[in-house]
Amino acid sequence: QIVNDDVMGGVSSSRFSVTNGVAVFRGELSLENNGGFASVRSLPSRQDLAGCDAFLIRVRGDGRRCKFTARTDRTFDSPIYQASFPTKPGEWAELLLPMKDFVPMFRGSVLSGDAPLDPAKVTSVGFMISDKQAGLFQLEVAWIKVTPRTAR
Repeated sequence: QIVNDDVMGGVSSSRFSVTNGVAVFRGELSLENNGGFASVRSLPSRQDLAGCDAFLIRVRGDGRRCKFTARTDRTFDSPIYQASFPTKPGEWAELLLPMKDFVPMFRGSVLSGDAPLDPAKVTSVGFMISDKQAGLFQLEVAWIKVTPRTAR
């Protein structure tokens, strides 16, 4: 599911596809009309990640900073937990994103006092770009995994 800043008047665009088993999230970020974000997320479903404490992702970007997102609410316009990560142009990277480091956000603002990300409540995951740099972007995703607490 694509959600871009056009939901609030912006003009950023993006698309998501899968080719040869690799997901590709690409588009163009625009700062016009107070815009500046593009995102993709899975449709809400029960994930049952209880007992896990980190996401492990394999991605290849274009040098821009991206965010991995997780939601704990099935509604469309709900708080989102985010973990930011860098990419190196054209290089695959495996990144460990501890759930304790995810920041609760709502419409671009940090929610203070919210509980940390609870893996047992995750209903959706995705990717976002909101690095305040207009222009084309691309992020390839080979896979997304979770690590059980006992794995490390």
